[in-house]
Amino acid sequence: MKITVTDAASKWFREDMGMTGRGIRFFGKVYGKTPVHQGFSLGMTPDDHPRHPIVAEKKDDVTYYITEGDQWFFVGYDLTVDYDAQTDGPVYRYAENGELDH
Repeated sequence: MKITVTDAASKWFREDMGMTGRGIRFFGKVYGKTPVHQGFSLGMTPDDHPRHPIVAEKKDDVTYYITEGDQWFFVGYDLTVDYDAQTDGPVYRYAENGELDH
């Protein structure tokens, strides 16, 4: 499991959300859907104090991470965070990585 943040997404988080020197936590939440989960969607929130991160990616002085409590949502997948100019916001892509929940 890993997180990849594109240059365009990094720019959006820094310029539109003012996230320089801060943290973004990704998590699974009830309701919605993703290409890999029915009934659950991906959430993100500014959070500068990671508790038990299991994976993190630091890019342009912003730390993007997933905590131990949200591992269930990402097991078996890598997350790529990109920018969508049409919606002027992030878009999330999942790629299978073959990891199993232990």
